[in-house]
Amino acid sequence: MNDHEPPRTIRRLVSVSELSPTDFGRLGLGYIAYVRPILVNGLAAFAIHAADGTQMAVAPEREVAIAAIRQHEMEPLPLH
Repeated sequence: MNDHEPPRTIRRLVSVSELSPTDFGRLGLGYIAYVRPILVNGLAAFAIHAADGTQMAVAPEREVAIAAIRQHEMEPLPLH
């Protein structure tokens, strides 16, 4: 390595089963969001959640929720 090369980071592959629930929840945080149907005051709406389950927003339509996720450079995933 010379003075102009950044230091290398050694990474170890980890099985998902080795992750703690907290670490698993952080997986995809900032990159993935999911949409789930909800009721707000008796009306159908769509909640946008971060990968760790934190609700970030509510949209009146699924397409609006997906567009909002993509606008923030995240990947939308449906919740099954």
